Amino acid sequence: MPVPKHKEGRKQTNRRLLGTLIGFAFLSCMLLVRLAVVQVFNSEFYQAKAIGQWTSDTMVAAKRGRIVDEKGIPLAQSITAQTVIAKPNLIPVEKREDTARKLADKLQLNYEDVLKKISDKNISYVNIKRQISDEEFVSIQELRLPGVNFTVEPKRSYPRLELAEQLLGYTDIDGKGQEGLEARYDKYLSGTPGRTINEIDSAGRTIENGASQPITAVNGAQVKLTIDAVVQLFLENALKDCYTVNNAKSVQGIVMNCKTGAILGMATLPSFDLNAPPRHDLESLRALSRNRVIADAYEPGSTFKIITLAAGLEAGVTKESDHFSCNGGRTIDGEFIKCWSRNHKASQTLAEGVQNSCNPVFMDIAGRLGTDRFYQAIENFGFGQLTNVKLTGEAGGIVRNPKQIRNVDLARIGFGQSIAVTPIQLATAVSACVNGGKLMQPYVVSEIVGEDGTVLEKNEPTVVREVLSEQTSKLVASMLEGVVRDGSGRNCYIPGYHVGGKTGTAQKYENGRIAQGKNVASFIGFAPADDPQFLVLVVVDEPNIRSQVFGSTVAAPTVRSVLYDTLRQYNVVPRYDESEDGTHTDVKVPDLRGLSFDEAKHVLQENHLSYEADGVGNVINQAPFPDAIVPEKSGILLYMSMPEVDEAETMEPIVVPNLTHKNLASAYSELDELGLRIEAKGDKLGRVVLQEPGYGARLTPGATVEVTLRNAYDGN
Repeated sequence: MPVPKHKEGRKQTNRRLLGTLIGFAFLSCMLLVRLAVVQVFNSEFYQAKAIGQWTSDTMVAAKRGRIVDEKGIPLAQSITAQTVIAKPNLIPVEKREDTARKLADKLQLNYEDVLKKISDKNISYVNIKRQISDEEFVSIQELRLPGVNFTVEPKRSYPRLELAEQLLGYTDIDGKGQEGLEARYDKYLSGTPGRTINEIDSAGRTIENGASQPITAVNGAQVKLTIDAVVQLFLENALKDCYTVNNAKSVQGIVMNCKTGAILGMATLPSFDLNAPPRHDLESLRALSRNRVIADAYEPGSTFKIITLAAGLEAGVTKESDHFSCNGGRTIDGEFIKCWSRNHKASQTLAEGVQNSCNPVFMDIAGRLGTDRFYQAIENFGFGQLTNVKLTGEAGGIVRNPKQIRNVDLARIGFGQSIAVTPIQLATAVSACVNGGKLMQPYVVSEIVGEDGTVLEKNEPTVVREVLSEQTSKLVASMLEGVVRDGSGRNCYIPGYHVGGKTGTAQKYENGRIAQGKNVASFIGFAPADDPQFLVLVVVDEPNIRSQVFGSTVAAPTVRSVLYDTLRQYNVVPRYDESEDGTHTDVKVPDLRGLSFDEAKHVLQENHLSYEADGVGNVINQAPFPDAIVPEKSGILLYMSMPEVDEAETMEPIVVPNLTHKNLASAYSELDELGLRIEAKGDKLGRVVLQEPGYGARLTPGATVEVTLRNAYDGN
């Protein structure tokens, strides 16, 4: 029986209604699920997004902590600087191009970059230029540009410009430490940033009387140094004169309290203004920022003889009454090692050998010690290891494996060759030699204090180990005083003060061979010698002067200047010997440049000053420089226009020696003593197998002998 049409229509209607209800129910479920996702599962995300639309969250930078010297004088500090910002939503569209053009013109920026920044309406504000100058601030302020404003942020400032540059280091524009102490102690200096949250309207403007939530920043801690800013200035001024007068590649210096290990001054030249580092030239910036006092190892030369002397006396292998002979050198393992001086003595006391810096004396002491005892002393004095001065970039120097050491190598180490040290290692070790025998931990940071006064870190004098007896230490200090009073260190003599010291001159090596004409000259001095308090080391890398390079002439006057100023700074009263009349006064050094020797001599005599002339002719430079303040009767080093020539040497030909089977160092030494040069080919670590001209040839002084070297195990 067919279904009536009206019933069939009702069923279709009911099905459509049911489908619609099911659809609505499904959509309702989907909406409920979505609401659950939004309001429950992702509530934090959407809440933050909503807050971001009606609030502004501005970071409040923490003020970076100061770095101060021992007296609290600021060496690095934070000041306020203006930063130009723009709020794109507040800049009318029709004024964007004009605004960008004016900003680019006044701030010396790229127009396209500025226009792109101020056209992005998806950000509430953007930095246009950070830490602008006062002139730029005034010029932008006068424009009164809509949507352009200023914000204040901290900027790192170095009020002493170049003072202690490599030690302090610098930060990037965000205040993050990049080099030196700024990097090493960044976690203490940087502090913790704060925030300010304000209600804003749809255009990004702060709502007046709207909700505001500040989160206070915690400022950085203060780092207090052992550095004395005045002593640091003495050191850097003296190094600048030394750098200039010697036309050097670089100079380094360190001033240390030899009783405590506290560093009063540390510097390397050349340097740069910390307020304007050459960021555009990263290679140059890295080189200028390198703290060579802790990072560069060099052959110390004769300054290392202090360590040999101390080790020999402590071990009992030599004593003050010993006598030594010098016939020009020693032959060890078949190699002749010369004495630097041509004034050889058949017999000299140990004290005289120290005063004369006689190489054979120290070769003999090293030989008596032997490898085991000498190496134990080298280790005890801290060579070949870090001093742990707590500065970034410290090197440990180079000490060869004792298993590879022959007698000839041991002899060379005895007078400062075949070993490489850093200036801070040497200063620390020599301090131990003269302070009573205690190796002190060197340190440059005395304490770190938080903003609330909490001491976060504190460093005090620390004895690493005792390396000498007090008796040995006093004897070493006395002998080193003799070097300054009667020996090669006379250019460090200061009337009224007992000064001890030692010269050092070492060859440089490049690509495994001796670099002709390149030396490192140094001098280490301390005072008062009978109760040492202050030690100064100056290292001059590649002095480029006409005459022969010696630490006594190149570096000693600089050490004298720094020591004298430091002694006066700390009110160390002069005590005159019987040979001194005790009436010395300070004298301003006259300008002697351009004068003949006789004229310069006359001026110096009128000013109660002594002299040492380097060459002949007219004075082309001098050390100390004019207007320096020195004690009366101090010695002034005169650099003359022409090197002094020994006519006897230039007239007589030189007989070429037999160099066969010698290594490069021995061949160089023998030829150098005769006044000849060397040019080496082949394996620089091998032995001479061929020389040109040959044995017995007669050459003029300064001529070159070409040698070919081959490894004994080469088989060719």
